[in-house]
Amino acid sequence: MQKLDIDRQLEIIKRGAIEIVQEDELKKKLEASIKEKRPLKVKAGFDPTAPDIHLGHTVLLRKLKAFQDLGHKVFFLIGDFTAQIGDPSGRIEKRKQLSKQEVLNYALTYKKQISKILDLDKLGIVFNSEWFEKMSVLDILKLTIHATVAQMLARADFKKRLAASENISLLEFMYPLLQGYDSVKLEADIELGGTDQIFNLLVGRDIQKDFGQSPQVVITMPLLEGTDGVQKMSKSYGNYIGINESPDDMFGKIMSISDQLMLKYYNLLTDCDLDDVKKMHPKEAKLNLAENIIQQYHGNDLAKKARHDFEHVFSLKELPKGISVYRLKDKETNIVDILLDSGLTESKNEARRLIKQGGVSLDGVRIDKEDTIVNKEGVLKVGKRRFLKLEK
Repeated sequence: MQKLDIDRQLEIIKRGAIEIVQEDELKKKLEASIKEKRPLKVKAGFDPTAPDIHLGHTVLLRKLKAFQDLGHKVFFLIGDFTAQIGDPSGRIEKRKQLSKQEVLNYALTYKKQISKILDLDKLGIVFNSEWFEKMSVLDILKLTIHATVAQMLARADFKKRLAASENISLLEFMYPLLQGYDSVKLEADIELGGTDQIFNLLVGRDIQKDFGQSPQVVITMPLLEGTDGVQKMSKSYGNYIGINESPDDMFGKIMSISDQLMLKYYNLLTDCDLDDVKKMHPKEAKLNLAENIIQQYHGNDLAKKARHDFEHVFSLKELPKGISVYRLKDKETNIVDILLDSGLTESKNEARRLIKQGGVSLDGVRIDKEDTIVNKEGVLKVGKRRFLKLEK
């Protein structure tokens, strides 16, 4: 493999990445990999704290796939042990601790879902309980030698919690040390993580040095905002798009994102040429984006059908004639109140029941919370045949 191939690898690896610590080290590792005909060990850890993988997770999964395609050895590390502690990264409060059974139940769903992205035949799936459950209390406590209290308190999320007089448990101090030790056990050359993981990833570099290993290169990827365009995609924020959701639900949710966020989705969730995307009309670009993403997880036929169904229902020509118009008030309006005031339901209880059953959507995006606030124009659909046009 020639130097040009290293440059091409770097180009692929760097797409969408926020930071590489250190890029010169990465280049040397790639050169050594070619010279020694030895694939690099690339690691990303996932704590199974919920059963579903969403598009936010796939930012890292797609980067792992890129490393697989480049011929490197990829490890999908399931933090079944660390998930019971809870990663404090980006948190302003303590995480709820999960039981071992909860974590295992969630972990079982991961393998089937990641097979939609990663080649399982070339993937190393490891559980960090394999080593942590064999360690004595003294062995685990000895990991604290590799960090100081001052270092822990210097991290941004702990600083914010201290300033807000929020409690920080000693258990949370252990999390970055345990994640770092994962890298020691796997002898990782590279670790991927979100920008909120930078502290934990750098701790891994330090611990590897202490254990006499070459420090891993750290690659951080951006956090993907959810459908609200503000918070990072998360099930707890209700702004996520799950890869196991129906094609129609996925399509509607993707179409609901802002034009400003659309280019970021293209960059992180597809292999499309961004220059070509910028030449498209925003509406056409978003339709293509939704079709592209759904094709990845549900196949070409279902992606095309989802696009057809969306355009059929929500194009101006296909909306039912005589559709009623509901004027949104200046203040924020609850979805239950809209359904009752517009006459689409006869009672608030009926409205809540329809929402719970998944029978209410706005511009193709299912509304699943009865306290949802609606403050934008669009087409509200109840059941299969009832429509309401929302205007300001």
